[in-house]
Amino acid sequence: DKAFRCAECGKTFSQRSNLIRHQRLHATDKPHKCPECGKGYSEPAALARHQKSHAAGKPFQCGDCGKGFNWSSHLERHRRIHTGERPYECGDCGKGFSVSSHLERHRRVHTGERPYKCDECGKAFAVSSTLAQHQRVHAADKPHRCQDCGKAFGLGAFSVSSHLDRHQRVHAGDKPHRCPECGKGYSEPAALAKHQKSHAAGKPFQCGDCGKGFAWSSHLERHRRIHTGERPYECGDCGKGFSVSSHLERHRRVHTGERPYKCDECGKAFSRSSHRNRHQRAHAATATQHRDIS
Repeated sequence: DKAFRCAECGKTFSQRSNLIRHQRLHATDKPHKCPECGKGYSEPAALARHQKSHAAGKPFQCGDCGKGFNWSSHLERHRRIHTGERPYECGDCGKGFSVSSHLERHRRVHTGERPYKCDECGKAFAVSSTLAQHQRVHAADKPHRCQDCGKAFGLGAFSVSSHLDRHQRVHAGDKPHRCPECGKGYSEPAALAKHQKSHAAGKPFQCGDCGKGFAWSSHLERHRRIHTGERPYECGDCGKGFSVSSHLERHRRVHTGERPYKCDECGKAFSRSSHRNRHQRAHAATATQHRDIS
């Protein structure tokens, strides 16, 4: 007795769940995507079978997702994505990590160690990626130079005004240390830190490094990562760490190919809302030009 019939091909099934699974074969939507090449499949089993084609020459294969590896140790590390195992534990706070290098990086939160030093100015960092980001400050490809102090700048990738334009406002009173709460400027970092305590009234959770106050302990904990370099949110695909969970969520789209932000004008989709907004400004500028011409 097969009561459930597929309207597409007439095939019948004894259980509704089997019919629903079968109907995906007819659907254009193929939700199970291969992380290697992006090809989509209607069934997890079909995806697992396809993934074996990427495993050629990689004898150590994951039983959960079919991904292949050249070395058994790499497979063992990858398996922790599926098991959630975190065998590397911090002796100070008990936090666990799936990769030993991530524990090593985390330990610097407790030790204060900053092994990555800038050759240009001597400033040290706990994380190599933070050093790399800092070193761009010294990069030679900065054609825009301030006439007042000689400091050089490159153009902001997504901003309308250049970094130089923004910097030159400093010379109007020369108070480069700005309060992020109210915008008031100070010539010395210590004076800014003292001022920031005035905003901490009613904000009992105060940062010991910069004096900024927070209404909630969780907000202080998140803010502290600016000073410690800690990145507790880890990508299961590539191991990259992030200080804020929303940044990990945004990064995951690199692996999934998801583009949730769609342009209302032309339907083009983007992985980031800021990219969609910038794209939409192009439509607005074109529309303005056409109005001006007509």
